[in-house]
Amino acid sequence: MGRILDVIAPPRMGVPFRWNLASAWVAQLGDGIALAAGPLLVASQTDDPRLIAAAAMVQQVPTLVLGLYAGAIADRVDRKRLVLTANLLRVVVLLLLVGTILTGTISIGLLLLALLAVGTAEIFADTGWRAVLPSIVPPGDLGVASARQMSGFLVANQMVGPAVGASLFAVGHALPFGVQATAGLLAAALFAKVALPAVVRAQDREPQHVGRDILDGLRWIRHHAPVRTLILVILAFNITWGAPWGVLVYWAQQRLGVDEVGFGLLTTASAVGGVIAVVGYDRLERRVALGVLMKVCLTLEVLMHLALALTTVPAVAYVVMFAFGAYAFVWGSLSNAVRQRATPHDLQGRVGSVYWLGLTVGLLVGQLIGGLLADRFGPAAPFWFAFVGSAVTLALVWRQLGHIAHADEQSHGDEQPHGE
Repeated sequence: MGRILDVIAPPRMGVPFRWNLASAWVAQLGDGIALAAGPLLVASQTDDPRLIAAAAMVQQVPTLVLGLYAGAIADRVDRKRLVLTANLLRVVVLLLLVGTILTGTISIGLLLLALLAVGTAEIFADTGWRAVLPSIVPPGDLGVASARQMSGFLVANQMVGPAVGASLFAVGHALPFGVQATAGLLAAALFAKVALPAVVRAQDREPQHVGRDILDGLRWIRHHAPVRTLILVILAFNITWGAPWGVLVYWAQQRLGVDEVGFGLLTTASAVGGVIAVVGYDRLERRVALGVLMKVCLTLEVLMHLALALTTVPAVAYVVMFAFGAYAFVWGSLSNAVRQRATPHDLQGRVGSVYWLGLTVGLLVGQLIGGLLADRFGPAAPFWFAFVGSAVTLALVWRQLGHIAHADEQSHGDEQPHGE
């Protein structure tokens, strides 16, 4: 068991990282359970497609409205306390939801309110949690750390959790949310054991309005070309990625002719590819230059969009989705590490919040575009859009990727926000 633990979380990465990783994996399992049980609960309360869509959208609203504010708060307060408080508030909301289900007082209105509250707590918890990692892991190991975190997301959230959540919901509608709340409590207890070093925060220098803190973060990004370009790349590639993925089930049914099981195999193939990639990420990072690795990942994304636009054969689609999952999670681990290495500790919350806001906005815009294209031009059209858009974006940033990969080397002298 000790040897397995050393492979998953090498001793050089420290005990705090191990506690943090355990907390993240437990939390991901709870969220994965809700990933299946949540839509099932919504469907049990209404058959109105507008309300069903609202339930999916309401959890994204906090990121759009409060994302930058949460980033500033994460740089102002004790990040450990922020994560614990937000997670415990989320547990309280889940327990109240369980109470309404058991007493029969649940309604679609209360459910939407609960989802909004959970999403709000989650944005503060996740922002603080992401800002913690660079404080407990050496810069050279941030890519490996990010990959290990993603392995928990893939296995617990995407593969195991939904199956467990659907099974628990069949036993009792309140059961999966009670289990999710329990997982949240356990995750908080594990995270409480993470020892964080003291860092300089915005309020330690000069008390100022939180809006000024946000502007300082944006100024730092504006003056740091590699991180600024990386965020723009994330925005553009998530627009092109979100377009076909927002209508993936429609494309699978209309273009490949697969049923529900066949569609499930597409997402499973992607998850399996991702697991294999993140497990072997540390070897890959040691053997391939970071700039080359970034170029390979983004080139593969362009080519995979083309392959999925052309194919009508399910077997080919499964192979492509496996490859897609593999390089997509390598890119995710690498891009997170590059950003975190380049960002000063007291700006991790603000810079990270802009990064994730760009990711979320890109996905939402892409999904809207994908729906319109599929409706007007057919199921393959979003993939053609993704191919052309990602190819043009890659051509524009190709020469800059080497600089982006080593953005931390250009951070000297930018340790302070560019405020007045």
